[in-house]
Amino acid sequence: MIKCSVFCGASVDGFIAGEGGDIEWLHRPEYETSEAFGLTYDGFIASVDTVVIGRHTFEKVLSFGSWLYKIPVVVLSSTLRQLPENLKGKARLLSASPKEIVEQLSAEGKRHLYVDGGITIQRFLKAGLIDEITITLLPTVLGTGIPLFGSVGVERRLKLIETASANNGFVQVRYSVEKA
Repeated sequence: MIKCSVFCGASVDGFIAGEGGDIEWLHRPEYETSEAFGLTYDGFIASVDTVVIGRHTFEKVLSFGSWLYKIPVVVLSSTLRQLPENLKGKARLLSASPKEIVEQLSAEGKRHLYVDGGITIQRFLKAGLIDEITITLLPTVLGTGIPLFGSVGVERRLKLIETASANNGFVQVRYSVEKA
């Protein structure tokens, strides 16, 4: 059975990025010195065997200069035709429904997917495929931007797994998603 998880940061008002995809607010100096707490990114990513991201998130990751991932990445896009040559063997393109993607990756032996990016998270959640959501709320109100959930269009009940907080104001909530 394949597990699909979300692990992200968000503003208190529920945005994962500002206008135009701006994520600079995630990298304020006071945030960089936060002590480890809750489920850390390193602890989370060690449990994952594949990252699934949409085209917009992929393009944002490319803007960082160096490739962030040490595990395989699936880029979801119906418009991209090929990935940069330097990502050969590190990332690949797929264009299918979330259900078809999960079925294909499961058939390949994948066991834990990290689903990332606003639209991708929303599509997987709407399809009932997200099993666990970990959100670290940063003490910021953006007022506008890219919402984590947007208009998913379906109700999903969540069961609290754990909460944690840090002295810099971060609050992490971790939920399992109840199946319909």
